[in-house]
Amino acid sequence: MRVLIAGVGNIFLEDDGFGPEVVRALQHEILPSGARLVDYGIRGVHLAYDLLESWDALVLIDALPVTGVPGKLAIVEVDPESEGTQGGRGFDAHSMHPSSVFASLQALGGTLPRTFVVGAHAKSTGDGIGLSAEMRDSVGQAASAVMALVRSIDVDCDATTLGPEV
Repeated sequence: MRVLIAGVGNIFLEDDGFGPEVVRALQHEILPSGARLVDYGIRGVHLAYDLLESWDALVLIDALPVTGVPGKLAIVEVDPESEGTQGGRGFDAHSMHPSSVFASLQALGGTLPRTFVVGAHAKSTGDGIGLSAEMRDSVGQAASAVMALVRSIDVDCDATTLGPEV
């Protein structure tokens, strides 16, 4: 089982730095064998290239739009049919928006593995370093959610590879 756990976001845009903060919290955890934890920051092209490797799943940690309750955690499984070349965009070396990363991956000839987004709704993404109190309070909860998700993916993958009981 290979799971890429990818924190994304810009630490210079307040709550957009949520992904990197959660990755920092996860650095002290013992990850299952085959899981890789990376803080991609704003390096979307690097994430797209790394996704060209064979992964069973991707767990993307990111700040969600400023549309919900600040700091409220959400876990969403991405539908690969609805992602990718959103708006007809192809390779984009300058964007970290997940849909741009997915489109870049597709333009490079790769396919998106089973993908989950773990995020919290941002309060503000203006210029500034540091998370709002609401987002800071969600970091530990998000780290726990990522660990639980990775363990459940591990169980799903093991059940799939073992096949039916005889």
